[in-house]
Amino acid sequence: MSLRSRTLPCLALLLLSLFCFNPGLFAASQPDHWVGTWATSPVALRNSADKFGSADTTFREIVHISVGGPSVRIIVTNEFGLDPLTIGAASIAPSKGGDAIDTASPLTFSGRASITIPPGALAVSDPVSLKVTALSDLAISLFVPQQPMRQVSLHTFADQTSFVAPGNAVSDKTLESNEKIYSWPFLKGVDVMARAKSAAIVAFGDSITDGAHSTRDGNDRWPDVLARRLQADKKTADLGVLNEGIGGNRVLHDNTGPSALARFDRDVLAQAGVKYLVILESINDIGHAEDPHRPYDVVSADDLIAGLTQLAIRAHTHGIKVFGATLTPYMGCGYSSPAGEKMREAVNQWIRTTNVLDGFIDFDKVTQDAANPQVFSEAAGSSDHLHPGDSGYNLMGDSIDLKLFTK
Repeated sequence: MSLRSRTLPCLALLLLSLFCFNPGLFAASQPDHWVGTWATSPVALRNSADKFGSADTTFREIVHISVGGPSVRIIVTNEFGLDPLTIGAASIAPSKGGDAIDTASPLTFSGRASITIPPGALAVSDPVSLKVTALSDLAISLFVPQQPMRQVSLHTFADQTSFVAPGNAVSDKTLESNEKIYSWPFLKGVDVMARAKSAAIVAFGDSITDGAHSTRDGNDRWPDVLARRLQADKKTADLGVLNEGIGGNRVLHDNTGPSALARFDRDVLAQAGVKYLVILESINDIGHAEDPHRPYDVVSADDLIAGLTQLAIRAHTHGIKVFGATLTPYMGCGYSSPAGEKMREAVNQWIRTTNVLDGFIDFDKVTQDAANPQVFSEAAGSSDHLHPGDSGYNLMGDSIDLKLFTK
């Protein structure tokens, strides 16, 4: 046998051994990819007072991002619009506080400075090289020229101060004659280019996820608390947090925004890089169904469990891990009742014990009064017996086991 004929089988055997003991040795390295760093859930708002579209207007919208990266893009929405939406110009910049920015980076859409978005659609900007820092504020400026606008897409409760000014001021360092607003019109999300192992966590829910009764501009919602904790831990610092809460939202019926089942695809599955999902929703379904004053859209605990199961199945189909969050106390609020409390406890028992979910987060336990578990503890800081205060949101965010997001 020649030297060459003896060498080739030996070399093949060596390569096979290396691969068996280290299969990742020859695997193609995973490329950097887009990951959501900030998001919100738009709803429909009738423009009956012509507040939008009646004059050329710049919206400078302030958002607090979770994970950083070397380049960025935005998502603009006309998903609930009844007319085409024209964005005449757009820019992005680190916020310097209030309406102030330093240097604006112009944004384009398919290489163009402006774009017209059909009704029911959204648009993703081209990426711009801009190094953005985790847990920082960005200012996204949208110039919306005068145009017909019967209905707009926006997130009504931002708990964040943004600004409106006349004309095209997307590049201005400060805005003259500005007006403060507390919503996010037309803006749906911000993505960053992130490392291969980066991913996003979607916080999906109602007003308790949206941050009702937290301090405006304080970034004290429980998803904000989670984002800060993730960034402080090297094992989880590549994870973004996307707040997809809508005040008044329900699992099974439309109310403030489409139901959780109806909006799931666009608010969860369509997000960039999503790997994990935390669901905290059902309390509005329960409250309205068992309202002692005016019950409507009556559902049972089994109905809600079936709806939550559907959300988990749809997420699992896309490889997303799903964690259920137990419903926080609500006795004493305007639509509470003993019958509703039994439903809340039944849903929470299912969340804690089912194998439909990949795990659970016990927000109920960390916010309840030890002597009377049906109500919030004093430490939760609730002023209406339904929503926590800043201290309660911090209890919730601090209670989450970060190991859930390392598997």
